[in-house]
Amino acid sequence: MSLIFGLLVILPLAFPAEGSLISVTNGGRWGRWGGMTKCPCGYRAIGFCLKVERAQGGGDDTALNSIGLLCKHTQTRSILPYGRWGRWTPAKVCRNDGYLTSFRLRVERPQGGGDDTAANNIVFRCSTGEVLTGAGMHWGTWGGWSGQCSGGRGICGVQMKVERPQGWGDDTALNDVRFQCCQ
Repeated sequence: MSLIFGLLVILPLAFPAEGSLISVTNGGRWGRWGGMTKCPCGYRAIGFCLKVERAQGGGDDTALNSIGLLCKHTQTRSILPYGRWGRWTPAKVCRNDGYLTSFRLRVERPQGGGDDTAANNIVFRCSTGEVLTGAGMHWGTWGGWSGQCSGGRGICGVQMKVERPQGWGDDTALNDVRFQCCQ
């Protein structure tokens, strides 16, 4: 009886319901959550690209600034949320008609008065089992995997936690992210 109860508690966490959000526990602490940016109805994410600011030398680093999704149904469309600094990296796409189902995030811990960057890179798992690593920065450590979108639907929306520009202060830009599983 306790084994059945345990599975009923654990399974929804490992395989979120359609329309639910998947997230990780190691996101940065600064900023506010923006709105959900979604693929068009009937589309799902088959790939992604990142907006990344490269190392600034003696300047203020922000690293990962935004995550764009490549969405597909009968044609491919991009959703590229705003990111202040950096350049968009080339797209990474799941092979063999795969689509994005889960992710992990690389985050630098607070530097205690140093140059904070928060989120630095992301890795996605495709429905085919393929793993796609972003072309972000190397600072910080990888957290655990998010839950996995179930029902053969995959990811179809992105919501980012971003710190607004600090003026003369230390900017971190993207701190955390969560994704919506398709309905």
